[in-house]
Amino acid sequence: SALTTKVPVGFIKQYEMVPFREVEGTYQVAIRNPVNLLPLDDLRMLLNGPVTPVLCREKDIQSILDSYFDHQGETATEMIETITSADDEEVYSLDDPNERDLLDLANEAPIIKLINLMISGAIKERASDIHVEPFEREVIVRYRIDGVLYQKFNVPKSQHAPVVSRIKIMANLNIAEQRLPQDGRIKILLSGKEIDIRVSIIPIQNGERVVMRILEKGSFLMGLEELGMAPRDYNSMDKMIRNSHGIVLVTGPTGSGKSTTLYASLQRVLSPDINVITVEDPVEYQMGGVGQIEVKPKIGLTFASALRSILRQDPDVILVGEIRDEETAEMAVHASLTGHLVFSTLHTNDSAGAITRLINMGIEPFLVTSSTIAIIAQRLVRRLCTECKLRYVPDKEALNELGQYAQDYAGQEAFKSIGCETCSDRGYLGRSGIFEVMEMTPQIQDLTLRGGDSNAIKREARKHGMYSLRDDGTDKVFKGATTIDEVLRVTRDEFIDELPD
Repeated sequence: SALTTKVPVGFIKQYEMVPFREVEGTYQVAIRNPVNLLPLDDLRMLLNGPVTPVLCREKDIQSILDSYFDHQGETATEMIETITSADDEEVYSLDDPNERDLLDLANEAPIIKLINLMISGAIKERASDIHVEPFEREVIVRYRIDGVLYQKFNVPKSQHAPVVSRIKIMANLNIAEQRLPQDGRIKILLSGKEIDIRVSIIPIQNGERVVMRILEKGSFLMGLEELGMAPRDYNSMDKMIRNSHGIVLVTGPTGSGKSTTLYASLQRVLSPDINVITVEDPVEYQMGGVGQIEVKPKIGLTFASALRSILRQDPDVILVGEIRDEETAEMAVHASLTGHLVFSTLHTNDSAGAITRLINMGIEPFLVTSSTIAIIAQRLVRRLCTECKLRYVPDKEALNELGQYAQDYAGQEAFKSIGCETCSDRGYLGRSGIFEVMEMTPQIQDLTLRGGDSNAIKREARKHGMYSLRDDGTDKVFKGATTIDEVLRVTRDEFIDELPD
């Protein structure tokens, strides 16, 4: 039982140490190499008990391995059969046969197939994340599709350890470490496409919880015109990113598409006669013609230190993945004021909040106003399925929830989500952005220098023609792109103010 529930396959294969018997709470472990006994410490932790090494012949260890693999294969196969069927050719393209011996392929196939089904199924459904969540009696697997989590299937609790161990092996993580969080990366090939998967594992009460972020190479690099900006915002953005110097900030919560907008902006300005360098955490997608640096805080390579070095590389355009602290903010401002165009992100709810955030970080207001070109706030809303969306006329209460701007649409038709086979009965298919583009106008500069708060700044910007996130979302609702519920869902925290008559 210790073999099937506690010891990962990779550990046994790597160290040729096989616990084969338990005697009064002590596990007897068959070993081939009496010199290397250090892995026994990991084995004690895995088994949660003392171990006694027993020197065995190779054929004896092989016999124990065969018995172990046969048992594990039966239980894993039963589990897979209860989940789903899949195209074997496509599923198995996730693994590189050259990296595995025949014994591995024959006997680990059930667990391998389970993980492959999990990953390939997520990719087919356009999921951005896979969650493997252990509870007291079962393990739940959920996919995040278009920003919303959906439960897909359950895994027997007895198979949780083998599943996590397999993921750790694929991500080159320590399979024996179950007490500390671990982060890794998996590269796979599926249907001819290269796919990167970021892996995060944390220990919780009922075992190790796994989240895998799926990053399909190439799918990320959208053009600026593909983001879903209204013509007014697209034209404004296209003009502002062509400045030779200054800061362009993109704001929003995690998962709101900020990186997509940054890369789209970079692609627009990229040309053979300029030098573009980025510093990111991590480098999620490789971009031709761009020097990309991945931060490594453990060795002192932070956003700020990398940015300091980048300035000695004669850059024209710099992308800083995120401004997290005062030092990075100061370096970004310095770079923008010395002739560089800087793109970066901040975690604020709206565009006006980015100004006060920089000031609160310790940047002088006059430096913020003189360095910043524009601030773009954004969210992602689910797009209505075109096959099943239903026309209706929103009532007054729904329009009031959207705010003052929505009153212009009173009596006009919008659309509801219904659900059909095309969209897997969700009513939505894909996502699009809603945007708030604020230019650093003289009026905004003056208000900032006089100490105006973010609400006052936003009010001033709207007075001079800026459309808020909710305004832009409202336009997209009545163009049939999304629903009122979606716009309200992603803009609950937005400041809504009635414009003066």
